[in-house]
Amino acid sequence: MIRKADFSDIDPIHKLTRACAKAMIAKGIFQWNEHYPNRFRFQKDIELEELYVLEEENMIKGIIVLTELMDDEYLPIEWLTDNTNNLYIHRLAVHPDHWGNGYAQLLMSWAEANALKNGYQSIRLDTFSQNKRNQKFYETRGYKKLGDIFFPKQSEYPFHCYELVL
Repeated sequence: MIRKADFSDIDPIHKLTRACAKAMIAKGIFQWNEHYPNRFRFQKDIELEELYVLEEENMIKGIIVLTELMDDEYLPIEWLTDNTNNLYIHRLAVHPDHWGNGYAQLLMSWAEANALKNGYQSIRLDTFSQNKRNQKFYETRGYKKLGDIFFPKQSEYPFHCYELVL
């Protein structure tokens, strides 16, 4: 079941993303660290009603953030559509114990169906340039790579921006 997150979910969400960070670092992917994502970010996501959890058997197995707000870092990108009526995806994560079970596909299919149902013209997101698995994941789903942005507190490497026109 996918549902909106609430404040009681913050501890398991934070544990999930810490486990993801540790697993990615073990694979040489320095996408997330002690600065990001953090509890404050998740509290803000919940306050804005933008954070969703994938829950099975009373366990949060994955998360996704859906927002209409474009981060300033995205301004230099030459998007395929104009900057109105777009949905942005952030912090897609599945606990490493459940990698390879289709949960990321399920969360993305759910987000894309929501975007279509609500009349968005596109979905935009970014993914770490050193995470080849994520790049293939999005490109296989039809997302087009458009340019790079930087988050210096996260990494010296760029993040690739992607868009799917609906």
